[in-house]
Amino acid sequence: MVTWWWVRHGPTLRSDMNGWTDVPADLSDRAALARLAAFLPEGAPVISSDLSRAVATADAIAAGRPRLPHERALREIHFGAWEARPFAEIEAEDGPLVRRYLEQPGDVAPPGGESWNALAARVSTAVDALTGMAGDVIAVAHFGPILTQVQRATGCSAAEVFTREVAPLSVTRIVCDGRWRLEEINRQP
Repeated sequence: MVTWWWVRHGPTLRSDMNGWTDVPADLSDRAALARLAAFLPEGAPVISSDLSRAVATADAIAAGRPRLPHERALREIHFGAWEARPFAEIEAEDGPLVRRYLEQPGDVAPPGGESWNALAARVSTAVDALTGMAGDVIAVAHFGPILTQVQRATGCSAAEVFTREVAPLSVTRIVCDGRWRLEEINRQP
């Protein structure tokens, strides 16, 4: 049995379409980081996306836990031509596609970017490779990758999983014991 302790990285203080753009996390709330580190299982290995906001968050909460190499496959969804641009600007330029992308997530992708289904396949492949380990795994990642695993564990549609909240520095716990199941989502220690 493996328990995945998914942690969303610290806030970025940005409001644009921010996927693969490497922006820092605001980790100034030391009390929140300390509560989070204390809440997570002792001795569990910590892995993170290779983007700096996830790496810095993982380093801040590792608290002596073993660090696994950064995993590129745990990156946020790639927004392609929409990357690092304000939503209003993208909507004005590409309105019908943006609406399909948000209302019917699945195979719709931004120009030069990644669809929800491609993200889910990428993240699930990495998770499956790491799930051979027994025990607990702490994974510091992003909104999209965490929700792909919530969708996997609950069997809900992509549109349904988009209604779920995953706040910065929150924990989502998913267990695999032959089948995937969601234990809790968006816990803020």
